[in-house]
Amino acid sequence: MTGPDQPAPPPGWYADPDGNAGLVRWWSGGSWSDVTAPAGPGVSVQTSPVLAPPAPPPVALPAEPDEPGGRARTAWIVGVSMLVLLAVAVAAVLLGRSDADPVAQTPPPSGAPLPSAGPEFPSGTVRIIDEASGISYPYLGENWYEFDLGMQAEVSAIAGQYFVTQDQTPDGSAFIAQCTSGPLAEGLGWAGPSTLQATTQVVADSVRGNYYPLPNERSVLREESRDVDGHAGYLYEFQLSWGAPGYDASGERAALLLVDVGRPAPALLYISIPNTHAELYGVIDRVIDAVDVL
Repeated sequence: MTGPDQPAPPPGWYADPDGNAGLVRWWSGGSWSDVTAPAGPGVSVQTSPVLAPPAPPPVALPAEPDEPGGRARTAWIVGVSMLVLLAVAVAAVLLGRSDADPVAQTPPPSGAPLPSAGPEFPSGTVRIIDEASGISYPYLGENWYEFDLGMQAEVSAIAGQYFVTQDQTPDGSAFIAQCTSGPLAEGLGWAGPSTLQATTQVVADSVRGNYYPLPNERSVLREESRDVDGHAGYLYEFQLSWGAPGYDASGERAALLLVDVGRPAPALLYISIPNTHAELYGVIDRVIDAVDVL
């Protein structure tokens, strides 16, 4: 929180207020996002004394054995007093945060349970290696979970990461942000590298009908051939919008990257970010620009 003479910092990426080294969190101008991202290329990190992470507590030095029961006792009393003051200050910050500035959660709809978590990646994970499709790409960090929600129609196997943005939608399913991959399923028009563009467009129509409220409107943002680690690929990025009641999100940005990896089926990378988490749109370029072919 800021004082009356200290205006709130502008929206942007700042060092994680929880003090986690190497991670940044999005500040909207009034509250924090519920997920973090690793600091790195494509993430412009701002600084602000108001939003600076807490400094580590001072380390108490042992008292010098000068006078028995004298200085040692005084140092002990001072040290305990400092710890009590520190505990009171931390409690005040936590109480203020929980009451006025929810840092780690997006409030769910009234009466709905908190968004669920999935299986965590092993400690030290920096990239997702999808052996089945033949590509790898960046792991997006804390609060992104290993994909465990079952198969999707456009791939024959699936790997990747996600987090839940709405636990229950009107059709009874969860709404998610995701970054997943897999070998392209049959029946979507793939007949070799010359069909990259046409196949990607077929996949875009498929995901639009399978995973989003209908009716919806689509605006194409990018449609282009790509070199992906020396292999031919095609990128199709679009924005969907809808007016269906009961959804926290009213739209989503999605990107499909189809890569000829030299196997019978090309690799499909699918990234989708609901507009409830628009501050994370930048991860689309961050992932696409860092795809490697195995």
